[in-house]
Amino acid sequence: MSMATSADTQSSAPHVADSHDLIRVHGARENNLKDVSVEIPKRRLTVFTGVSGSGKSSLVFGTIAAESQRMINETYSTFVQGFMPTLARPEVDVLDGLTTAIIVDQERMGADPRSTVGTATDTNAMLRIVFSRLGQPHIGSPKAFSFNVASISGAGAVTMERGGQTVKERRSFSITGGMCLRCEGRGSVTDFDLTQFYDDSKSLNEGAFTIPGYSMDGWYGRIFSGCGFFDPDKPISKFTKKELHDLLHKEPTKIKVDGINLTYEGLIPKIQKSMLSKDVDSLQPHIRAFVERAVTFTVCPECDGTRLSEGARSSKIKGISIADACSMQISDLAVWVRDLDEPSVAPLLAKLAHTLDSFVEIGLGYLSLDRPAGTLSGGEAQRTKMIRHLGSSLTDVTYVFDEPTIGLHPHDIQRMNGLLLRLRDKGNTVLVVEHKPETIAIADHVVDLGPGAGTAGGEVVFEGTVGGLRAGGTLTGRHLDDRASLKPSARTPSGVLEVRGADAHNLRDVDVDIPLGVLVVVTGVAGSGKSSLIHGSVSGRDGVVSVDQGAIRGSRRSNPATYTGLLDPIRKAFAKANGVKPALFSANSEGACAGCNGAGVIYTDLAMMAGVATTCEECEGKRFQAEVLEYKFGGKDISEVLSMPVIEAEAFFGDGEAKTPAAHKILTRLADVGLGYLSLGQPLTTLSGGERQRLKLATHMTEKGGVYVLDEPTAGLHLADVEQLLGLLDRLVDSGKSVIVIEHHQAVMAHADWIIDLGPGAGHDGGRIVFEGTAADLVAARSTVTGEHLAAYVGA
Repeated sequence: MSMATSADTQSSAPHVADSHDLIRVHGARENNLKDVSVEIPKRRLTVFTGVSGSGKSSLVFGTIAAESQRMINETYSTFVQGFMPTLARPEVDVLDGLTTAIIVDQERMGADPRSTVGTATDTNAMLRIVFSRLGQPHIGSPKAFSFNVASISGAGAVTMERGGQTVKERRSFSITGGMCLRCEGRGSVTDFDLTQFYDDSKSLNEGAFTIPGYSMDGWYGRIFSGCGFFDPDKPISKFTKKELHDLLHKEPTKIKVDGINLTYEGLIPKIQKSMLSKDVDSLQPHIRAFVERAVTFTVCPECDGTRLSEGARSSKIKGISIADACSMQISDLAVWVRDLDEPSVAPLLAKLAHTLDSFVEIGLGYLSLDRPAGTLSGGEAQRTKMIRHLGSSLTDVTYVFDEPTIGLHPHDIQRMNGLLLRLRDKGNTVLVVEHKPETIAIADHVVDLGPGAGTAGGEVVFEGTVGGLRAGGTLTGRHLDDRASLKPSARTPSGVLEVRGADAHNLRDVDVDIPLGVLVVVTGVAGSGKSSLIHGSVSGRDGVVSVDQGAIRGSRRSNPATYTGLLDPIRKAFAKANGVKPALFSANSEGACAGCNGAGVIYTDLAMMAGVATTCEECEGKRFQAEVLEYKFGGKDISEVLSMPVIEAEAFFGDGEAKTPAAHKILTRLADVGLGYLSLGQPLTTLSGGERQRLKLATHMTEKGGVYVLDEPTAGLHLADVEQLLGLLDRLVDSGKSVIVIEHHQAVMAHADWIIDLGPGAGHDGGRIVFEGTAADLVAARSTVTGEHLAAYVGA
């Protein structure tokens, strides 16, 4: 009896393995974090809140997720680690209780022209196997259905050793691929407008070329004038057929000019290699403008944009080819796959159907598998990455999400909340960086960072439940129940912008008059056609300034001062005051510290180990030569100016002996968009998503244009900052501009003078205008999903 009692006592005591139910962070100092210590419960949903720039991403991504990934990478052999990204150990004293972290961030998917939704999610791979097994006529292996594999064949003699003798045998091989040979699997062919390449009334020596960088003074001039294929003094319009062919299309040919061996190549292949092989968005602005002027992309006439060869398109299952399947809306494709009853490939069909159902469940059923991955918005890309985790049977994993509600209509946010809770209920730890009150409300635990942003942030100001946050009195707590009220009266339009017959993507021949001189908000569920309407029919017009969600491109040498052009007037002011060259005041030019080349730190590459960055001993991280720092302007040297926050610099350059109107103007705009706390010299790579978009907005505000198009400007904005953004939009409209905003945030809808609502659903269920009018009329009518949610938001 006593033995049984003793066994019972032992079994009721908690097992030591169950005591590790917290992730403990002690003394985190990444970026702006100030010795942060938190305890995060495992197998719960924890939401991290705080103003943009308060340190949320530094804590969640830069500390917890980074250390988890680094430690997992270290379990692989050093050989394998050599192929993996090297991660430095975060600045933190103790990290305890970590589990495997899976990061689902907002980074856009690669804009490689060959990458589609199907290839990025492995759905195409499964579909290709299905067609190679069931397609009639049978044309080959799964490669025969891939637009990335070209058909090739070859034959020749093979020499081998056999039985001590050298034997020659004739061998042949062939690979059947699915690539369309005309467009090389891209779906579009390029056409060149030669009038943008040169002025044919001039000769080459008279400066006929109008291509950026192609002047007759440099190497290109030496090659073109010395090649001997044509007369550089003859106008291009007088060239013979052969001379024109050599100028435009000649294949690479070795030539000798002034005793130097060079390679001559025609203009078109040269431009295809140097400009068209790159992602257009990554090109320098003047080169991008040239490419957009000179090159037109037209649908490939041979494959009709499907990217596939005739053979791949001829093999069908129940009358559907793989090209038809990939162009279907995913929700329709899921139904078609479920109707295929074929025992020989049953496991594959079940997996494919499950993946397609995940697309529908996550709210992306309106996409098609042939949609280029680079055209997905940040929110769509993030949800596409989530798909592979939805059916996962892993538990006790830490899922880390970066604002999963970005780009989601309030109607879709409820569905996203359900998915986050499902991941938690399977026994996972879910960490979410978020601003939307609807998602904060479902948290088991909240960590609020602040109190401000940048150097004024980096501290935990609240830890606990959502109820405690509401009562806590922090900036997030005070604004959590904020509800914007409807505008009492709308402005009167000064005219209209006509859109007629818009049919991009899923739009159904849409005609709409967009009022000018007012704040217009375009709404609708994700995939209803908002971006197709505005970016397809409005953005390209004269006088329209478009600020999209594209990432800012910049290295660790770029900072807000260089990106906005602020550094130019500052350098000139320093140079004028000290009687020296402006180049001395650039850390990327003559003034750079010789020890670190102006980087401020010295990077040591340690192969498969994480590289080490040590502060430069010569300049102590100031990035400039000691003699440059002796030159003062307004009592400060250039490194002191670059370490100033925007607000302080605005006062410094606005008055007194350092008064510089050109610099003050740019600083005022940065303060207007809510970036007053940013240091002028802070590397762009350390900015959060919301900060980058507002930085981009500040730079575009100078552009000469009467119509501003903003794509979800509230992305990454704290509840308290939305009010400031609305004030900025009002100021733009009051200064005579027309502002068109694509937006899901109800506060922006309530503030609109005019709302255009698209829908009623997504994909082929959308593409129509379901409401046009004022916000008050939308709430009163409650005729659309947006109307219902806006009415609930304003409490009508």
